[in-house]
Amino acid sequence: MLAADMDRKVLVWNCDEPDVRRRLAEPTSTMLGAETSGYDIVFIDEAQRVQNIGITLKLLIDNFPEKQVVATGSSAIELSNSINEPLTGRKYEYVLFPFSVEELINENGAQEERRLLERRLIYGSYPEVVNLPGEERETLTNLVSSYLYKDIFSFQDVRKPEVIEQLLQALALQVGSEVSFNELGRLLGLNSITVQRYIDLLEKSYVLFHLRSFSRNVRSELKKSRKIYFYDNGVRNALLGDYKPLALRTDTSALWENYIICERMKHNAYTAFHGKSYFWRTQQQQEVDYIEDYDGVLHAYEFKWSVTKQPRLTDTFAKNYPNHTFLVVNPDNYRAFIKEE
Repeated sequence: MLAADMDRKVLVWNCDEPDVRRRLAEPTSTMLGAETSGYDIVFIDEAQRVQNIGITLKLLIDNFPEKQVVATGSSAIELSNSINEPLTGRKYEYVLFPFSVEELINENGAQEERRLLERRLIYGSYPEVVNLPGEERETLTNLVSSYLYKDIFSFQDVRKPEVIEQLLQALALQVGSEVSFNELGRLLGLNSITVQRYIDLLEKSYVLFHLRSFSRNVRSELKKSRKIYFYDNGVRNALLGDYKPLALRTDTSALWENYIICERMKHNAYTAFHGKSYFWRTQQQQEVDYIEDYDGVLHAYEFKWSVTKQPRLTDTFAKNYPNHTFLVVNPDNYRAFIKEE
């Protein structure tokens, strides 16, 4: 909080409390005015638990514009569905991701975080995982079993909950590769539309996110492909029950790609980045791991865990898109890439 905010009075409503939920379900502007009188900030925690919370927030914002209203929730789908229509044009959304590398560097220092980089690739950066060293496996097991799917199971019509875990395990094995809804459907005994719906729900729950393929000039470019990544490496590895060190793994490249793209995604979200992100691949398997399109330039990146590997940008991409930059991102320079403006 800024120093100028330290003297502002804050009212906190915890919507885990039944009486708070009842008061906020159908309030009048008069009641809200009385309860918030003398406060500068109204903080509503677990707001998605309140019936008609969107209307309540609208009343607060429209009738008391001098107050700052903050509504938080652990269920992204429920909260979003509750507030989107009533608060159109009245809200700013902020997503709280697992710790970013910059947050961890601010706490531990750059040298220590570089030493811990392998652990981040294996165990991820969820706050409880980071804050309980030595208990990472137990923490991730509990996270995956009790929290990861609760949005979908409690709020959506998922008739075969076990299929969600099977789908996630299949996606965990395909990090860094193109994903086919049809192939996943055949593997799981589902139609492709159901697979797509489940993946969409997992994205809205902030378990997964996707990149689309970039295509513009080259006839052999893959035009409708997608890659899917996990918001946290630890969650990905917990789904597979695989915490082996990197020296014993065959998926180190996939872990590095998932980690570094996710860290860049966090940076872009926190800095209101207005470009677009893609990967690029042709039918002949020429590829670029990651592309950002902004300011009229294509910024191309390859991700390599080995600092000695320095691949060249494929000639097909370079010749067809001459207005580009290119960088190989490895453990020695990844921090500069993540913060690149």
